[in-house]
Amino acid sequence: MDNIKGKWALVTGASSGFGMDFATALAERGANLILTARRTEPMEKLAASLRALHGIEVVVEAADLATPGAGSALKAQLDSHGLAVDVLINNAGFGVYGQFVDQPLGKTLEMLQLNILSLTELTHVFAADMVKRGGGHILLVASIGGYQATPTYAAYAASKAYVLLFGEALHTELAPSKVKVSVLSPGVSATGFLAASGQQTTPYQRLLMMQSRPVVDIGLKALFNGTASVIPGVGNKLTIFSNRFAPRSLQSRVAYQLMKN
Repeated sequence: MDNIKGKWALVTGASSGFGMDFATALAERGANLILTARRTEPMEKLAASLRALHGIEVVVEAADLATPGAGSALKAQLDSHGLAVDVLINNAGFGVYGQFVDQPLGKTLEMLQLNILSLTELTHVFAADMVKRGGGHILLVASIGGYQATPTYAAYAASKAYVLLFGEALHTELAPSKVKVSVLSPGVSATGFLAASGQQTTPYQRLLMMQSRPVVDIGLKALFNGTASVIPGVGNKLTIFSNRFAPRSLQSRVAYQLMKN
């Protein structure tokens, strides 16, 4: 595993769920942290705890990454403080559950801004610096939903398909510059995602639900080992593997039934 002790790691969506566990896991490896999300209070509490436990530096930068240009503005702010990011954890994102035409269009567009456009912007501005410095690490958080069309999460799953293919392409493209890019595609996890999306947990989701920290550890292991893409959990792996043997139309119908409350 690459030595990141004393280097700066930026974690987006660091106020809850995966983001808090990514921050904790990186702090345990001795990395200094930049935490960003809209809500400052939970990040400040996490920062204080990690400083005390691990003796690292932690910077909290409040930002609404669901707004255009927020990624570049964050990069400029960090540049003004002389902070060079070696590890970028592109974790911020959310889903909107329900029939597509019943979902508020504004909420869907906000989701796409965060899941796709801001993720792309952040990756571009920080990867460009990493290439100039001769190395770095970028982890993109996708979803097993990105492997197939998912009714009731139509736009969300499509956004994660973009993240998956984008990250796998950059894994190859940036390798000569010694910038490691990996994609983590979790299944349903105990992060508060479902509640935020507006969905009650289904029996299928309860069966396959993973805790957040093991998912994070699998993602970081893939990143530092130079693995292009990883799906955590045997159940999730089997779900995606079985799709190879089913027509896409059947995959979609099965997913529709499994997503119903």
